[in-house]
Amino acid sequence: MDPEQLLRTAADRLDALAARTTPGDWRTGGLLATRPEVVTHLPDGSTEHVAEARAGTGAWIATLSPALAPPLASWLRTAATHEPVDPAAEAFAWALLARLA
Repeated sequence: MDPEQLLRTAADRLDALAARTTPGDWRTGGLLATRPEVVTHLPDGSTEHVAEARAGTGAWIATLSPALAPPLASWLRTAATHEPVDPAAEAFAWALLARLA
């Protein structure tokens, strides 16, 4: 598989996984059995505990494990060395920093 196809395939699979999981803006808050509680805030203003939708979210959580941190960080560092900066890398960085705030 050529590199371009590899990237497209990975992106397609990530999109498909995201489409199967609980949608919305996931946030932590409160405690549930001494663990942070994860709640999704949906566009209509409603909320849902992500744990209640575990069947749809388990694959998402496992896929986006800490094992992805090194390659994502490397991608961001590499993208930062190119002019102009890749808009996708910039958008990812902004979204990530907003979640880490």
